Amino acid sequence: METLIKQAEIPLLLNRDLSWLSFNARVLAEAAASATPLLERIKFLSIYSSNLDEFYRVRYPVLKALKKLHKKTHDEHEKHVLEEANQTIDRQQQQYGRILKETVLPALSSNSIDFSYGQPFPPALGAELTHYFMTQLLGFLRPIALGTPEASYFPENNLLYFLVELNDQGNSQHFIVNIPSEQVPRFYLTKYEERSKVFFIDDIIQENLAVLFPQGTITNCHSFKITRDAELELDDEYSIDMADQLEKQLLKRDQGLATRLLYSPGMSADVLDLLVQRLNVAHATIVSGGRYHNLKDLADFPIKDPKLSHKNWPKIPYPILPKGETLHQFILAQDILINPPYQSYDSVLQFFNEAATDATTTEIATTLYRVAKDSKIVNALITAAKNGKKVTVLVELKARFDENNNIKWAKKMKTAGVAIIYSVTALKVHAKVALVKRKIGLRTQYTGLLATGNFNETTANFYTDHILMTANPDLLRELELLFIFLAKRKKPSEHPPINFQKLLVAQFNLQQAFLDLIQREIQHAQSGKKAHVIIKLNNLEEEVMIRQLYKAAAAGVKIELIIRGICRLVPTTNIIVRRIVDRYLEHGRLFWFYNDGNEALYLGSADWMTRNIYRRIEVCFPIYNNQIKKQLKDLLNIQLADNVQATYLNQQFQNIPVENAGTPIQSQKAIYEYLNQNHLQTT
Repeated sequence: METLIKQAEIPLLLNRDLSWLSFNARVLAEAAASATPLLERIKFLSIYSSNLDEFYRVRYPVLKALKKLHKKTHDEHEKHVLEEANQTIDRQQQQYGRILKETVLPALSSNSIDFSYGQPFPPALGAELTHYFMTQLLGFLRPIALGTPEASYFPENNLLYFLVELNDQGNSQHFIVNIPSEQVPRFYLTKYEERSKVFFIDDIIQENLAVLFPQGTITNCHSFKITRDAELELDDEYSIDMADQLEKQLLKRDQGLATRLLYSPGMSADVLDLLVQRLNVAHATIVSGGRYHNLKDLADFPIKDPKLSHKNWPKIPYPILPKGETLHQFILAQDILINPPYQSYDSVLQFFNEAATDATTTEIATTLYRVAKDSKIVNALITAAKNGKKVTVLVELKARFDENNNIKWAKKMKTAGVAIIYSVTALKVHAKVALVKRKIGLRTQYTGLLATGNFNETTANFYTDHILMTANPDLLRELELLFIFLAKRKKPSEHPPINFQKLLVAQFNLQQAFLDLIQREIQHAQSGKKAHVIIKLNNLEEEVMIRQLYKAAAAGVKIELIIRGICRLVPTTNIIVRRIVDRYLEHGRLFWFYNDGNEALYLGSADWMTRNIYRRIEVCFPIYNNQIKKQLKDLLNIQLADNVQATYLNQQFQNIPVENAGTPIQSQKAIYEYLNQNHLQTT
């Protein structure tokens, strides 16, 4: 059966990196929106800054390498992407500055909050700020002279530094001084004349730098930071403990290849050239930024005022268990769907806690991708092992930027007797699944969790996800087969095929299954029947899946996509792409197929990206319970009706607001009300 369209019929694919920058533009727009509460706007500025740092760490080195490649291949579509990315980032950074200076700072001031952004200190606070410097900051500062053997050290990734120019009896010297924002809070908050005053520690340090240099006069001081390539080089060596190997690489990562030098304005060309040469970063992109860097630290802005924040949505308790009934007993009777952060994550914690302490539990197996820093789930797994249960945990150590935390927990679990499995080096396990086996008499009883997001109680407060609790034997026996495969630490290509019938597992049957589900809609359309597909993803990048969607659209299938981030597909006839950015991060992956009225619905961990389909272990799973199916379809329809926070994505990467012709529908608010109302009806 032919499932792919010919190359000549493929519309132009959008560039993944420019599409990603389009998502960050949408984040920035939320920071500019007057309807967004003031402190939430500051959070969006923080998110934008954090996202851009990650872009420079992860994608910018790739763009520079691709530019060289496309020069050789004369790829007209791609060879100018680096320049377009630079221009886009420059426009966004200018907009960022305008939002902060022209709207956010005045709005703070009108609420009796003075955020000192490059302004002189009030003389009356000079003694207090100097005292804070002398007692809380000075001990962290380490001046290093440029040009000395000691200067062979180089600044770590995304940490903050001053370049200080000193005149010592007519001789000019240059020193690097660290800004210890990793050790102490970035902001200092005080009260003065019934107003809140917020200061950067950068300014407090700069104001008092003379304490460090009594031998001369400071003539100039400029802040800078260096962003470094985030990729790790790991050999596929099974004989070496993965955690040890990874720890060695992590020590190197923050001293990896520099991709960007960001410096404050006003630095002279001669001084900038000196800095570039002495720090050996001539190959990096040199960017003049604002006075302050690492504005991701705005996430810790010290003002907390409910009037300037989103109205609190209390977590909805679900399910409400009958008195005396355990969650395990409830799951045996029916499937349960938890929708954090709207609904409480407590039931997930209870699932693991019950399994850890139930005398009938014999085995627990789970995957952990990003572990909470103070993980109650991991503590439950440790308790289970100490209680004599067989506990097996696949810890994905290569979860980018969470490696250290995952290593810490893996070692604690291993010490407690948990069997730790590290994935094959070149293969990430991104599935979010857990399996519990109980021995009831002579019978083995299975319960399990299958989810779209990580088993992480911290991110569950602001990531929208879906977690299925089930005792379905067909799904869970296949899940057991998956855990048996993972324990062998082999790649799928090195292992005999596993005949998954219900679960869709990347590198086994996931891609073909989705191609077939779309093909079935194509056949319905060709037969004159209604054909409709709704897909919600974080990212849509993989070309085979995009081609199949184009083919379906050409056949008359209605395709509605909700894509949060990267989208390489070009919206065209019969294909609409929406993006939703609101108080919570949209994170769930849903796949709905009309199927001539016999609707098929899947959830899962897999985005449609090359890495997810070809280089990871992902799990998507069908929903059989009709009540849960209806609920998920209702949630999708609410999001498709959003005319407040949703935008359309067009062919030029632009976020086009949805026309608000009728009743305003803010989907996250409407979903909270929908789930809360359903909760009230069942209690």
